[in-house]
Amino acid sequence: MAAATDAFIHLPGESELRWMGKTSTSFLATGEQTGGAFALVDERATRGESVPLHRHPDDMESFYVVEGEITLYVGDEPGVRAGPGSFAHLPGGTVHGFRIESDEARYLIHTTPRHGEFYRAITLPSRAGGLPPLESIEGSRIKQASRDYGIEFVGQLPED
Repeated sequence: MAAATDAFIHLPGESELRWMGKTSTSFLATGEQTGGAFALVDERATRGESVPLHRHPDDMESFYVVEGEITLYVGDEPGVRAGPGSFAHLPGGTVHGFRIESDEARYLIHTTPRHGEFYRAITLPSRAGGLPPLESIEGSRIKQASRDYGIEFVGQLPED
């Protein structure tokens, strides 16, 4: 990928917005925009939304909690309840997952460009005004994207 040559600024509401269920994903920076350096997404989710234990060998991920509370699970360790200002870095291959514990949560995910494209593959574009799409993402599409991007689901989240 060529080096990024153009600086850019996204004001609120200007970045690409996509949805998976009740979770919104704003693409603040893509691999294309950063010359292949990184991707950055801003997600908002509601209580009970979760991602099961999984790993992606080639893609690191870092989480920064902006609002709300999330329980982060890493490897075989007990879950860690993370509130605003919490940060977690997960090297490629690390088994991890998370669950939203507060009514609403907002968190930033800094990752590789390839993993950013996985997020695009498992979400649908928003409707006018930033509204979620009327249709739901199909499970078969998520499974195919997981295969395409090397995501391996290894189990359910522990019950706390």
